[in-house]
Amino acid sequence: MKNAVTLLAAACALAVAGGASAQSAGQFTAKIGAGKITPKVDSGDVSAPALPGSKVDVGADTQPLFIFAYGLTDNISAELALGVPYKHKLYGAGAIAGTGQIGTVEALPPSAFIQYRMFRPEAMLRPFVGVGVTYAYFQKETGSGQLTALLNTGGPATTFEIKSKVAPSLQAGLAFNINPKWFVDVCVVKTFLEIDTKFSTGQTQQIKLDPLAVVVAVGYKF
Repeated sequence: MKNAVTLLAAACALAVAGGASAQSAGQFTAKIGAGKITPKVDSGDVSAPALPGSKVDVGADTQPLFIFAYGLTDNISAELALGVPYKHKLYGAGAIAGTGQIGTVEALPPSAFIQYRMFRPEAMLRPFVGVGVTYAYFQKETGSGQLTALLNTGGPATTFEIKSKVAPSLQAGLAFNINPKWFVDVCVVKTFLEIDTKFSTGQTQQIKLDPLAVVVAVGYKF
């Protein structure tokens, strides 16, 4: 995210020097940027038969994002965030913390928000908050040899499936207007997500992910 911080610093400098611009009623905006998703994992145990205390941890990933919004009023906007799948590595935790990587999964989390943008449309800096939903779609779940050794020693490769879910999300951020057409914003999104995992060997596991996303994007007003 080092480049993103540099970009934000440049945007702040331009915002101070440039003229104010509006993000107002009836206006469309499009943004392109990067999002880093970091799951805040609270893992349940793999069900029996498995070593008691068998848990999982999930790594972070960064991917490009495409975001579209429409101004319903001067202060209220509707926003849709789309992107490419995030690729997360799964690691053993708890009683199996020493086993290393036990699998990978791709997650595609399109999100929709209703935002409240503070201050007048002409303001150069506009904080905003949002509430919405995220559809967490999981695909390409792949188990490693370590997972097979844990759940099906000597048997065929262990596979697993994660059920996709809709989850509530909260958003907070700040927009920097550079000129009448261009702007930069940064935001954080907290999603409250608990998933159900089913293994080919019959065990199940519940995992509270509650991911935190940090998004930096450059936008254009139409």
